[in-house]
Amino acid sequence: MRSHHCGDINSSDIGKDIEISGWVHKRRDHGGVIFLDVRDLHGIVQVVCNPDHPNTFDLADSCRSEFVINIKGLVRARIEGAINSKMATGEVEIEAKDLVIFSKAVTPKFPLDDYQEVNEDIRLKNRFLDLRRPEVSGRLLKRSKITSRIRSVLEGNNFHEIETPILTRATPEGARDYLVPSRVHPGEFFALPQSPQLFKQLLMVGGLDKYYQIARCFRDEDLRADRQPEFTQVDIEASFVTTEDIINLAEQMISTLLSEFTNYTIGEIPRITYKEAIAHYGCDKPDLRIPLQLKDISELVKNEEFKVFSGPANDPASRVVALRVPKASGLTRKNIDEYTDFVGKLGAKGLAYIKVVALGEENGLQSPILKFLQQETIDAITSGLQVENDDIIFFGAGNANTVNLSMSSLIKKLGEELDLITCEWAPCWIVDFPMFERTKENQLTSLHHPFTLPAVSAEELRSNPDEALACAYDFVLNGYELGGGSLRVFDPIMQSEIFSILGISPDEAEEKFGFLLSALSSGCPPHGGIAFGLDRIVMLLSGTTNIRDVIAFPKTQSASCLLTDAPGEVTAEQLEELHIKLTIDKEDKE
Repeated sequence: MRSHHCGDINSSDIGKDIEISGWVHKRRDHGGVIFLDVRDLHGIVQVVCNPDHPNTFDLADSCRSEFVINIKGLVRARIEGAINSKMATGEVEIEAKDLVIFSKAVTPKFPLDDYQEVNEDIRLKNRFLDLRRPEVSGRLLKRSKITSRIRSVLEGNNFHEIETPILTRATPEGARDYLVPSRVHPGEFFALPQSPQLFKQLLMVGGLDKYYQIARCFRDEDLRADRQPEFTQVDIEASFVTTEDIINLAEQMISTLLSEFTNYTIGEIPRITYKEAIAHYGCDKPDLRIPLQLKDISELVKNEEFKVFSGPANDPASRVVALRVPKASGLTRKNIDEYTDFVGKLGAKGLAYIKVVALGEENGLQSPILKFLQQETIDAITSGLQVENDDIIFFGAGNANTVNLSMSSLIKKLGEELDLITCEWAPCWIVDFPMFERTKENQLTSLHHPFTLPAVSAEELRSNPDEALACAYDFVLNGYELGGGSLRVFDPIMQSEIFSILGISPDEAEEKFGFLLSALSSGCPPHGGIAFGLDRIVMLLSGTTNIRDVIAFPKTQSASCLLTDAPGEVTAEQLEELHIKLTIDKEDKE
C-alpha cells in the first residue's frame, strides 16, 4: 500500500510516481487547490490535489483531520518561495492522481496538527491519539533503538538472553507484590516478579555463565514521576566475576548509549562511598551537576544554648548540617518562605538561614538566628564553609533521615531554580553500602536485598551486623539511580546467616527459599550482576523528567490505566471460580 514513507521523500524522488499511506495531518483549501499534509511514523509530506483529477479532488475536499488515506501521485519540486525549510520534505510535494480513503475519523479529542500542551489525563485516556504526535512516537522509536543497542553491547560480550518466569512466588524485595490467584490451586497465589533476582542466580548455578534479559517487573508501591507499577529493567548476571568486572561492563554499556544518543563521551566515573554520599549530599543518588554540598556542623553547635541546633547535635540519631549557596543572598523573604514550606512538606520543622552581605563587617551577616549563637560558633561556620559575600547559608537540624531527605531535595530544587547546573551529564558510582539498615521499629532489614554478598565473613557479620558493608554498587546519573547490583551470596551457610539476622527462622527460610538453599548447596559459582532501569535510561536520553513519556501505555500515579479503565471489577462467577470472597463492597470503596 505504499512505495515510500512520507518523511523519506526528497529531491532525489522528483519525477517518480510513488504511493504513500498515512493520516491527514492538516487540510488547506487554497482557491480551488486542496493541500493535504499527510503524516506517517517517518514524517510529513505535502500533497497537492487539483481539479484536473476531479474524483481525487472531490475525495480530498471531503477529507478531514486524521482520516487515513492512500495517495498515488507524482513527486515534483516545490515552486520558488514555497519551499519549507522547517520540513524534511520541504523541497518537494506530491501531485495526487489517485486518492483512497481507508478510514474516516471523528474530530480528535485534542489537536494533533500543532504542538499544544494537553492535560496528561486526557492524553492518557486517548493514548492511541497521543501516540501519533511526533514527540511521543519519537521517544518510543528512540526506546527501541536504545534497547537494540543494549542488546548488541551485551551480546558482543557473550551474554545470552534468557527468559525467566512471570508467575512466581512472593519474595522479600522491599515492596509489596502483585498477587495472582490460582484457579487450579484453591487458596494459593502466584506473585508477579519484582525482579528476576532468584531465577538469574539459579541460572548461574545451572552453569549458564552470562545471562541478560530485558525483563518486565512489577512492584505494588507508592508511585513517583520516575516510577511505575510495571516497569522494564535490563537484567544482567555473570559467574566468576568481580565487582570490577560488572562495573566495567556497565560503564561500557552506558558509555555507548551516551556517546551514540547524546554525543557525550564519558571520562573517568567517580566512585563515592555510601557514607560520603549521605554526609555530603543527604542521599545515595546525588546530582553531581549541582555544585552544592552539605557540611555537618553538629560538633560546632552541640554546646550552644540554641536548642534547635544543640538538641539534634547531641542526639546520635540526628544531625545538624549547613548548606552554602554561592551568590544567592538576593533571595527574598518570600523565596525563603517558599523553601521553608518545601522542606516542611518533607518533615523538616523549619529552614534557618544566614545571609552573607559583607563578611567581616558589622551587621555583615543577616539572620534571625544570629542572636542565639555565639560569635565563635558563627565564625567557625562561615570559615568552615569558606563563604563569600552574597552567599546564603541554609541549615537543617533534626532526625538524620528527615534532614537528609529535606536537604537533599532542597539541593536539587535550588540547582534547578537558581540555574546552578554546571554540565549536561554527571555520572557516578555509589559503593560500600551497608548490608543492613534499621527500621523505625529498630529491626534490621536488607538495604538492597538479602542475597547480597557481605564484604565480611559470616562470623564478623553475626557479631556486628550494623557495621557490615556489602559488595554492592549503584550507578547514578544526574541524580537518578539508573542501576544497582552486587555480588551475590554463593555459600548456603552465609545465606542462612543473613536470613537469621533478618529474623527469618530456619523453617520459614526452608518454606520460602528452600529451592535457593538447595541450589547453593549443589556447587554454586561466585557470581554477581546489575540491573538497569530501561525506562529511566530512555527518559534521561530523551530529555524528559516524566517516565510516562517513554512508555507506550503507562499507568497514572495512582496506578490506574485511564485508557482501559484498569483495574476494574470482575464478576461474581470469576471470583467464585478463583475461590475468592470480597470483604469490601461498593459503599466501602466510595
